[in-house]
Amino acid sequence: MKDLIYSNRVYELRKDHGISQDKMAADLDISRRTISKIENGEQNPSLDIVYRISAYFNLLIPEVFPLAKEIHLASFEEYSEK
Repeated sequence: MKDLIYSNRVYELRKDHGISQDKMAADLDISRRTISKIENGEQNPSLDIVYRISAYFNLLIPEVFPLAKEIHLASFEEYSEK
């Protein structure tokens, strides 16, 4: 299972706006590889990148990065057992 805190809509939003990973990465001053990893769930973005991506699409952070309920609940249950 991937160790993600958030699910995200980055890929969906980027495609809906007709923006390439290269363009988005250049606009946000981050690497294309970072965009790819975020979209594929291989990397959790830093708070700075979460903010920049949300602002890029003119959306609130939870609209782009909603909490992944399954992982959130599993984490809560895991920690509450300790």
